[in-house]
Amino acid sequence: MPLLRRVFIRDLALIGAATAAPGRAAPHRPAPERQAELLTLDNGTLNVGIDRARGAAITWLSAGPGGGNLVNHADPGRLIQQSYYAGRRLDRRTEGQSSAWSPWSWNPIQGGGVSSWARVTAFERRGDRELYAETVPKLWDMADEEAEAVMRQWTGFEPGMPDVVVVRCEFESRRQPGDRWGPASLMPQEIPACYFVRAFDTFRSYLGAGTWRDETQPPGPPWGQCRPPRHAMACFARDGRGVAVYSPASTQPWNFGPHGGGASEDPSAGPCVHVAPIDRVLLGPRSVYRFRYWLLLGREPEIAARLDALHAKYAAERAELISP
Repeated sequence: MPLLRRVFIRDLALIGAATAAPGRAAPHRPAPERQAELLTLDNGTLNVGIDRARGAAITWLSAGPGGGNLVNHADPGRLIQQSYYAGRRLDRRTEGQSSAWSPWSWNPIQGGGVSSWARVTAFERRGDRELYAETVPKLWDMADEEAEAVMRQWTGFEPGMPDVVVVRCEFESRRQPGDRWGPASLMPQEIPACYFVRAFDTFRSYLGAGTWRDETQPPGPPWGQCRPPRHAMACFARDGRGVAVYSPASTQPWNFGPHGGGASEDPSAGPCVHVAPIDRVLLGPRSVYRFRYWLLLGREPEIAARLDALHAKYAAERAELISP
């Protein structure tokens, strides 16, 4: 199977066989022992959180007050997180590589590897305006191998838009030149990888001026692909609630689609939905890659108005790659 298809099915290695029943569940909130691992920002309209125990990826996104969490966190390959690909695909099964993901490229994941969570080295709330974290990612195909890389992330609210989260990401590759994965090669990057609860399974690309295009895809993976003309896509539940992703640095068709059945709102369930804006990048052994994206909650007219405003401000924004 081509890499562009195969890299986005990694979560199946850990998905169970459970099937959720349709219908809206009560809001899910972390157990008291899990709350200590979360840093959250709550402005009364949105609540967003990063999780120290899960690579400091975004594991909480809800409408307040009292809204349920919309981020699926069933395993390290889910979440809303940074994920990158570079170099040759290698068979390392003699070193403990998962047989389900062999051969595999260099693939640092913010959440962690197939059976381990990533290590967080900085985890801060900066007043009531921003969350900051640094993560040493794991290589996805290995049980517990740290990548020679650092991920940094700044999470806050878009000024003047209390229902919009803005996330700034920075990835620093620290591979040794001439290592086994080889030189830079042009590969797809998820900017970011997003997994939401299964109930939000109506997909629409935003066309501007309040108009939308329905995108359909049977349960996967493989995921479907579409090219949102304004770099924005939303997932809606049957009652009209929506979550949208705006990623102006994306340059390729996006991956999207549901996995599993039912309409669960349990963030720890196997069934989920997936959205991933895609860029193609020559990510070398020593390089730095930066981009921003935005997350929105609301109903269709509210999301459309915010997307028009974001497009007016940021349509020309692109990712930055620094390679010696």
